[in-house]
Amino acid sequence: MAKSVTTVSEEGYTATNEIREFETTIDANGEDDPDTLEALLAAYGSCYVPALRVGGQQRGADDLGKIEIDITGELNDDDKLESIHFDISVEGDVDDDTGEEVIERAFELCKVHDALKESLHAETSFEGDAF
Repeated sequence: MAKSVTTVSEEGYTATNEIREFETTIDANGEDDPDTLEALLAAYGSCYVPALRVGGQQRGADDLGKIEIDITGELNDDDKLESIHFDISVEGDVDDDTGEEVIERAFELCKVHDALKESLHAETSFEGDAF
């Protein structure tokens, strides 16, 4: 099995991505649309949410409820990602030890996490009963 995306740029630094019947636009300059690194961070967070839910079910936190991840990507002097941090808040009443177990399991399950070089694996914080 393979995943396919077609990326087209007619001019400049904006590209349209055709993903099955969906279309997204990314602007490398970040002027009219999300830039490439913002799109990467969004994909990482979007992949991590279902991984958290499955990890929670597998580690005794069956209902996380609402999940919010504030994602920060720090850039180096060359404007490349140097580090990523997730501040994770969940609605469910989850103690810190269980939260750590859920986080670790979610990293094992997250396909975007697996695709990133190790130096970019997200640092995390976790807050249960947050809402």
